[in-house]
Amino acid sequence: MVKLGELRRLLERREGDLLSSYATRSSQAIRRRYEERISEGHRQEFAVDADRILHSQAYTRYIDKTQVFYLIEHEHISHRVLHVQLLSKIARTIGRYLRLNEDLLEAIALGHDIGHPPFGHDGERILSEISQSYGIGPFLHSLQGVRFLDRLEKNGRGLNLSLQVLDGILCHDGETHLERLAPERDKSFERLEEEMRLKLKDPNYPLRPMTLEGCVVRLADTISYIGRDLEDAITLNLVRREDLPPLVAKRLGRTNGAIVYSLVTDLIRHSYDKNYVGYSPEVGQALKTLKDFNYAHIYHSPRIKAETGKIEELFRTMFGRFLADVEEHQQDSPIWRNFLAFMSEDYLHQHQPAEIVRDYLAAMTDDAFLRQAHKLFFPQPLPSRFE
Repeated sequence: MVKLGELRRLLERREGDLLSSYATRSSQAIRRRYEERISEGHRQEFAVDADRILHSQAYTRYIDKTQVFYLIEHEHISHRVLHVQLLSKIARTIGRYLRLNEDLLEAIALGHDIGHPPFGHDGERILSEISQSYGIGPFLHSLQGVRFLDRLEKNGRGLNLSLQVLDGILCHDGETHLERLAPERDKSFERLEEEMRLKLKDPNYPLRPMTLEGCVVRLADTISYIGRDLEDAITLNLVRREDLPPLVAKRLGRTNGAIVYSLVTDLIRHSYDKNYVGYSPEVGQALKTLKDFNYAHIYHSPRIKAETGKIEELFRTMFGRFLADVEEHQQDSPIWRNFLAFMSEDYLHQHQPAEIVRDYLAAMTDDAFLRQAHKLFFPQPLPSRFE
């Protein structure tokens, strides 16, 4: 009978033969806490991380978190969970050709947006402004993703994910335009904590992933959303396909499929057997042009912001309400019943009341946020008979 431990050693030897010299070996994974069933078991390190993220409560909430277009009822418009799946597929495709670790790519991709609050980047901006007004620093979904997975899951114990995965999530930053990216290797958990503090102090502080796999996810993040957001905008009649800049249509194509293919092909061609990932100058310029087009005609379009003011008002009102509930130990409050009742004593002692409210609101899906607001601030039907 085959020994499972021997199968794992076989897989790791195979990695040595198949992976690029710039790839991250599964045996290089670093964790905060030793776990015998990982170290002595048959499953490889980053595959364990990917599954832990997939089975986390935070991942489950992806299903009802907005990608770009919120409060729009349309069955073919992307939600956060689809973006994450697309990124995972694209990153693993690139990694297969560059001979990188596909388990690590998948784990980072699955977890990269887990820190997003309800209502996409508008929700992030609003929650960040509120958080700063209460003296706990800005809200950044990349930092919150690390908090969720490393400190809040499992009732405050965290998932004990590898450093390489948490670093990739912290450093993904898909909104910043980059045409080439090389890893900053030899990091530690102490460095991870330092980078989180630096990013909290200055949201523009530049971070680079510690692995080439993290660099691929960061660039593939843009590939996974840039053309898909265009298709969604066309579906909603926000833009027309003919509006695309000629440079984009010529070098990348006019559909999501063509754009993804062009970007992935160029990235592989210009990154193969290199210690960095990047595009050709021509494709990099076209991608920047497309991103500028999307920001001008889609992401900043006033036509999709009509209800944003109401959402901001609800965020501020709910934050104040839950903050008072925490400070006054109102244990019948939803924040106690749905969140704090399941958290460890360490979590309660290590976080300010405003930080607790930030974590609670950030964890909500769009629908959960609206349901909670309706219960708290709108009249509810009374029973037909009183006992």
